[in-house]
Amino acid sequence: MTLSLERPLVLVGAGKMGGALLSGWLDKGLSAAQVFVRDPAPAPDIARLAEAGGIALNAAVRDIAAARPAVVLVAIKPQAMGDVLPELALLVHPETLFISIAAGTSLHRLKELLGAEVHAVRAMPNTPSAIGRGITVACANERVTVAQREIAQRLLAAVGNVDWVESEVQIDAVTAISGSGPAYVFYMVECLAAAAEALGLDPVLAMKLARETVSGSGEMLYRSSEPVSALRANVTSPGGTTAAALDVLMGEGGLSPLMRRAALAARDRARELGK
Repeated sequence: MTLSLERPLVLVGAGKMGGALLSGWLDKGLSAAQVFVRDPAPAPDIARLAEAGGIALNAAVRDIAAARPAVVLVAIKPQAMGDVLPELALLVHPETLFISIAAGTSLHRLKELLGAEVHAVRAMPNTPSAIGRGITVACANERVTVAQREIAQRLLAAVGNVDWVESEVQIDAVTAISGSGPAYVFYMVECLAAAAEALGLDPVLAMKLARETVSGSGEMLYRSSEPVSALRANVTSPGGTTAAALDVLMGEGGLSPLMRRAALAARDRARELGK
């Protein structure tokens, strides 16, 4: 389905995640001429788009306001919100939806920085959005209309799956799992490769085995409708090599309690960033 909007879209922050979203929108058919980008140091590909007469780069807020944008998506670091958002308050309008993907920044904080009239969605995508395989969870404030929620759904779905929660308190937990989760998986690959080296394998082969094993397993998981526990059991012969390894990973002090501690630390940090 082609992505289109009746009025312009503003992307504030064109780093890795903002850039991934923009690429997804353009790939889905959104016209570059409909896009304003505000970023003091845009990525080279975005700068080239602007030079080619596509997107409007770093236009004045007053000029953007005159275009009555449909959406302002804020993709900057949470620490920068206090400096950047107040200057965007001129864009607040009942017909304009603000979407924030800044970790830890609450809907209440958005209201403080932009004004009580803001129509706002808080969302947490993740880095696989860059290849169209992301997962995003979103929550809307009480001013968001049904039509605006549908716009948010279409924009976020351009880079992967989208789920909604009614309780914003869940977003910090989402941040700890899917938002930060890709880094956990990448680190697992590093650890698996290091274990392979410790067993005497060449470093290049060790990393290849780790990468291919994790990416291949992920693809199996994506394609299969079986429960994850069943997929695990299918690989595990009683008394075999996999069972021996799982006795360690599933034992006391193994992977499950470690992952819970890691997720808790990420959740707590998301809350700290929102203060």
